[in-house]
Amino acid sequence: MSLAGIFLIVFLLVHMGINLLVIIYEDPMVYNKVAHFMTSNILIKIFEIILFGGFLLHIIYALILQVQNWIARPRRYNKANYSNTSFFSKFMVHTAAIILVFLVIHMMDFYIKAKFGHAAEIHVEGVAYHDFASEILDKFKMLPFVIFYIAAIVFLGFHLIHGFQSAFKTLGMDNRKYTPVIDALALIYSIGVVAGYSIIPVIIYFS
Repeated sequence: MSLAGIFLIVFLLVHMGINLLVIIYEDPMVYNKVAHFMTSNILIKIFEIILFGGFLLHIIYALILQVQNWIARPRRYNKANYSNTSFFSKFMVHTAAIILVFLVIHMMDFYIKAKFGHAAEIHVEGVAYHDFASEILDKFKMLPFVIFYIAAIVFLGFHLIHGFQSAFKTLGMDNRKYTPVIDALALIYSIGVVAGYSIIPVIIYFS
């Protein structure tokens, strides 16, 4: 669970860096060419399989742990005691469910379209590129989609704060020396991810 989580934490930074190209460069083909490389390079294709494996492992282990918790405590306590439970850890299942719904929609909008040939294409020097940049620009001109996207990213941020902390603490970095550093890094990382992903639709919508 922890290793899969750390793998996804790294992936989010890579994915965010690529997405930021849409607003960093005025030419949408910069993003399209990078996206084309990511979908055509053999090493990236292998990584893609590992990525999906990471997602599945993370989801499966999360479900197993949650079911084990329910079995261990079939009845709720008469009086809840959250003294040792952080605010973010209490809602990990809820934020995970919201993120999963967002992920399915996101995959249908881009990955599924590309795989089954339904994505718009643009031809440059005899090479066909999926015009994902234009799709992103079009979607982020719609206020409801912008609100939905940012809300999902905020929930992702909440999920990441506890997930980041738990991943490293599970691997043994849970003591007076490392815990404050991990907690601080978790907060900085989560805020950075939320800010990085959210600034894209905001700039596009108001540009």
